[in-house]
Amino acid sequence: MNSTLSTHGDGPTDATTPGKVVLITGASSGIGEAAARRLAADGHRVFLGARRTERLAALAERLTADGHTAAYRRLDVTDAADVRAFVDAARAAYGRIDVLVNNAGVMPLSPLEALRTEEWDRMLDVNVRGVLHGIAAALPVMRAQGGGHFVNIASVGAYEVSPTAAVYCATKFAVRALSEGLRQESGGDIRVTVVSPGVTESELADGIGDPLARQAMRDYRAVAMPAAAVASAIAFAVGQPAEVDVNELVVRPTASAQ
Repeated sequence: MNSTLSTHGDGPTDATTPGKVVLITGASSGIGEAAARRLAADGHRVFLGARRTERLAALAERLTADGHTAAYRRLDVTDAADVRAFVDAARAAYGRIDVLVNNAGVMPLSPLEALRTEEWDRMLDVNVRGVLHGIAAALPVMRAQGGGHFVNIASVGAYEVSPTAAVYCATKFAVRALSEGLRQESGGDIRVTVVSPGVTESELADGIGDPLARQAMRDYRAVAMPAAAVASAIAFAVGQPAEVDVNELVVRPTASAQ
């Protein structure tokens, strides 16, 4: 666990401050970074978490220069205590937590027979336990304040399975199941949204060590959509009135068959 924290912008929430307090994991690149930019531009106060603090610092500085409010803290979503500290730091900085975007994820694809078990463990730790750690840390805070919103980033892999992606898809099926369970248990004061992107421009594919899977992903990504498209879907769900819960959004490139 660490205590790196930097704040920028307007400071803690008060009755006259517009927008929501939005926490984003995996915010140093890809969908997380795009979501931070879009939600900040929409007037929300963003609190950013990822392991690469130099990228978080640069992003927070750019957002601040544009007149927005941002803060960041180094975050490892596989460490439950670190996620609790991340949530506590956001609450200390802004006074409340309105939205948690569980975005951090990894995708080291490979055929099951390759037996890359360390990569399987990593996907389970980040993609599933990371979401559970976020729920465990933020749900009590949201309950105490009378409401909140979880936006969990899954994948089209939460609806279909393809060769080399069995474990990755299993983790995203799990995110979808956890989200539906949380929604059913919410009691009407917690909103839950699953956003499932198709192929998107990001660094996820950079972690693919299996050569066949890596080449297949290069071909698959030929029609990748920009991360900003997924950020728009997140912003749509976040921007709905409190009595409206957008449960699932699947966002694909128009040219993609999957």
